[in-house]
Amino acid sequence: MPPEASGACVAHMEDVLDVYTRPDDPRVPQVCMDETRKQRVGETRVPIPAAPGRPRRSDSEYERHGVSTLFLFVKPLQGWRHVQVTDRRTTQDWAHAIHALVEVHYPDAERSVRVMDTRNTHGIGSRDETFPPDEAKRLSRTLERHDTPRHGSWLTIAEIERSVLSRQCLDRRIPEQTALTEAVAQWTHDRTAARGTVDWRFTTTDARIKLQRLYPSL
Repeated sequence: MPPEASGACVAHMEDVLDVYTRPDDPRVPQVCMDETRKQRVGETRVPIPAAPGRPRRSDSEYERHGVSTLFLFVKPLQGWRHVQVTDRRTTQDWAHAIHALVEVHYPDAERSVRVMDTRNTHGIGSRDETFPPDEAKRLSRTLERHDTPRHGSWLTIAEIERSVLSRQCLDRRIPEQTALTEAVAQWTHDRTAARGTVDWRFTTTDARIKLQRLYPSL
């Protein structure tokens, strides 16, 4: 890795880790974001239900019903999360998800602090491509963005939450988007009710010890 790339990587990493040390402030909510996709599939034969000593069995063949995109938002300091299910993955869909975060979930916040990776749909220009100039500018003023470094998406807590969602909710066949939306909403409710949180312990001090190879040599 070139020295300049290494330096930029370190700067982004420490920036994100510094955000995680901030105290909780209702006026400035910290929200981590991620996205995933779910292929919707249906059964070609009626599954054999589970019985004592025998799990539920499904045929290996299935029917494809398209792909849904899931935009995931999690507030790690309070254990809040929200998942928006769409049938597309475009910059406009992402911009509308961000707009809902500001207008629906945190309308009274002074600004929202976002930690996210650098996927191609997450660019700053997504707002300009989706909303009129005045609205795009207003949104920009209410958002404080912190990007993870390249190949460092593991630094967003939302990626951990996405893994939990995949294991607990998406690891089965779901044929229709309506059913997928309902399943995700139920998972969100149950995990929040159970006070499910992510215990993040990796700090800047840890990074400087364990990832010393990334730091420029003086």
